[in-house]
Amino acid sequence: MAEVAIAAGANMIGLVFFEKSPRHIALEDAAPVALAARGSADIVGLFVNPTDALLSQTLSTVPLTHLQLHGDETPARTLAIRQNHNLQAIKAISIHTSSDMGVAGNYIAVSDMILFDAKASPDSVIPGGNGVPFDWSVLDNVSGALPWLLAGGLTPDNVADAIDAVQHLPGFAGVDVSSGVEASRGQKDAGLIRAFISNARAAFAAIQAKEKIHG
Repeated sequence: MAEVAIAAGANMIGLVFFEKSPRHIALEDAAPVALAARGSADIVGLFVNPTDALLSQTLSTVPLTHLQLHGDETPARTLAIRQNHNLQAIKAISIHTSSDMGVAGNYIAVSDMILFDAKASPDSVIPGGNGVPFDWSVLDNVSGALPWLLAGGLTPDNVADAIDAVQHLPGFAGVDVSSGVEASRGQKDAGLIRAFISNARAAFAAIQAKEKIHG
């Protein structure tokens, strides 16, 4: 479905390298997807507490542009991964209440972008992609020291509202989706992908048009 997303206007595509995820992709399958997308979109590899061996093995086969770290990676580990593999790092921060926002500050100096995602339930085997949104108002105190993405339960139906809710906050750079464009768990739907990107782009265009009017 990467080609569908790119044709619809996606700036990034994500490949999940976490075996417990229903979206996990094997290296031999990921490589041709990434090679086909190279030059048309950024290629993000999603990892959860990856070893250096896994990262090296993946990068020797798959031409990634970003590493998304979705586990319990410490700031020191995040920095080491970023430096050792010479790729931009996106650190996912799990959010439920405003008290969770304090964690993000620890990663400002060691990552290139933050992704705010909904905190998974304690019994979940995967840290994200659970299709549950969080209260977007808890982001009101975001520092904006790094660009950041909004994730967590976004769908074609609510993405415009989500963008409208956070577009005025410093550092807001875009939205991320996974389960919200699936026909069933782990199975992407082309129509939902197109609708999501279309609705997101329309929301951003409306904001830009409003800024021009007021500017």
